[in-house]
Amino acid sequence: MTLKTPSDYAQALSVHINHLNRSVKETTGKTTSEQIAARIAKEAGALLQHTDWNIADIAYSLGFEYPSYFTNFFRKHTGKSPNQLRHITV
Repeated sequence: MTLKTPSDYAQALSVHINHLNRSVKETTGKTTSEQIAARIAKEAGALLQHTDWNIADIAYSLGFEYPSYFTNFFRKHTGKSPNQLRHITV
């Protein structure tokens, strides 16, 4: 992932970061950072449930430098560890 911060998105959209933050907050009720984190967590969940990639590969593919950072991020945003989500049967 190359777009991980609000400033990355603002630059890609050719808008000022304050305008992006204000627009996202007015539209969704969440901050730009919260929206980005939710999208990364959702993508991670899909990769955990629908691929056989190991957690380190998923972490690196989503732009995390270390798998432990990814695990902490995922637990913070979902309330579950990556292993717990992977082993949930649907």
